[in-house]
Amino acid sequence: MNETRRDRDTEGRARNARPRDGLGRPLPYGTPGVERQPEGVVRTPHETLREAQRLLDTGMPFHAHEVFEDAWKSGPSSERELWRGLAQVAVGLTHAARGNTAGGARLLRRGAGALSAYREARPHGIGIGGLIDWAQELAGRVESGPTVDAAGEAPRLLG
Repeated sequence: MNETRRDRDTEGRARNARPRDGLGRPLPYGTPGVERQPEGVVRTPHETLREAQRLLDTGMPFHAHEVFEDAWKSGPSSERELWRGLAQVAVGLTHAARGNTAGGARLLRRGAGALSAYREARPHGIGIGGLIDWAQELAGRVESGPTVDAAGEAPRLLG
């Protein structure tokens, strides 16, 4: 790969082929990284939740965010805010684990806000109330500055 050129797909959109670590940070070319999530995968809600939970549990919330983003883009319009909120919570955890505590807290709260419309519905068995409480509590904690361990802070999606 020529490091001076931007990576492009067949339609000319920018793609970054650099390897990434478990939190989605780019690594130098030639460095072994974590396998990226394929983009545009259409999954059932159950498959989405199972894969995202696996990624969260292994400390890879950035990759879980990409799974939620696929559901957000491919799912029914009535669930777009649900999947977008879950993606925001996952990327909020990503930022908090990377040390971007202000951005992490902001995204955790934004995701919790997007999820609040689903609190009583429990879509697909997701424990929305507990997830909102978790996101708000973590946002308050990371604002004071401590970087968090992504795997140690992984939320439980179902419950």
